[in-house]
Amino acid sequence: MSGTSLDGVDAAVVETDGHRIFGFGESGYRAYSEDERAQLRAALGQWHGPQVEAAAELITRAHAEALSEFEAVDLIGFHGQTLAHEPRGRGTLQVGDGFGLAQALGQPVVWDFRSDDVAMGGEGAPLAPFFHFACAKWIEAEEPLCFLNLGGVGNLTYVDPSFDRPEAPGALLAFDTGPANAPVDDLMQARLGLPMDRDGAVARGGTVETGALELFLAEPFFARMPPKSLDRNDFAEMIGLVQELSDSDAVATLTGMCAAGVAQGMEHCPKPPSRVLVTGGGRRNPVLMEMLRVSLDCPVEPVETVGLDGDMLEAQAFAYLAVRVARGLPTSCPGTTGVQALVGGGIVSAVSMDRAS
Repeated sequence: MSGTSLDGVDAAVVETDGHRIFGFGESGYRAYSEDERAQLRAALGQWHGPQVEAAAELITRAHAEALSEFEAVDLIGFHGQTLAHEPRGRGTLQVGDGFGLAQALGQPVVWDFRSDDVAMGGEGAPLAPFFHFACAKWIEAEEPLCFLNLGGVGNLTYVDPSFDRPEAPGALLAFDTGPANAPVDDLMQARLGLPMDRDGAVARGGTVETGALELFLAEPFFARMPPKSLDRNDFAEMIGLVQELSDSDAVATLTGMCAAGVAQGMEHCPKPPSRVLVTGGGRRNPVLMEMLRVSLDCPVEPVETVGLDGDMLEAQAFAYLAVRVARGLPTSCPGTTGVQALVGGGIVSAVSMDRAS
């Protein structure tokens, strides 16, 4: 999994039949170099051309390097790098050659998870909710709860574990809450030459500008009913709202915008969740986590409190989804992406084949 982030490739092993989780195996991480991050950043928002082609080659190579460390794996789920996401327009684009990856590694690869969902009228995102449902069963949750992923974009999954299947009506509700780490990372890079606000150190010294926050929440996206999704750059103008502020106030305000988007999104939950389990890089930001705890009416905890790995949950999700695709099981439903019917999207590329099928 590399997703919308620009930090590197997460890889993780899951033991599953596509329904239940039986266990978690080893995991690994392959960081992008500064030059590689710059190359990927240059391709963001583009649909074709030499920069997109170069990004695809980089992504395939980096994933092959990350996955070469793993042994005794039966199947690989390859998400690819999201460069553009416009489900109501041109579609969705995750670059990377799954067929080439299968040939390089000598193992079958499932990839292009989102296109079929978008083709059937869905948002194509988020796709981790079916895995979140399996995680809720794994931790033996009895009350409704939420998984909140804070990567480049924030997304929320409401899970009611009283249901037997994730595709059952009412079992899941999922949607993007708004921008998460991406605007902060972009501002830190532009102003300070740093990839992120590590440990919330810059935001901690600042004050949230309420006027900018109110303008942010007035965006039409927040009035839309879920399911709904975002591109990484859909809120690029956020940086314009804080351009006159000091570094610390600007970062604090962007961090506050992320928390406010989550708080708005929680209003869509069918029932008040018993807790919110946070995954993704945002859970490592104590300022953001404190903002969430103040804003929400239930406990907010990193997923590690229930024995899950917040660094690898997204990679594990696409391993799990790969098994579902290979077994003909759905990977999204009306409650997760707004798709018109159950969809099991993905291409399976086997080593012995001349082309993907």
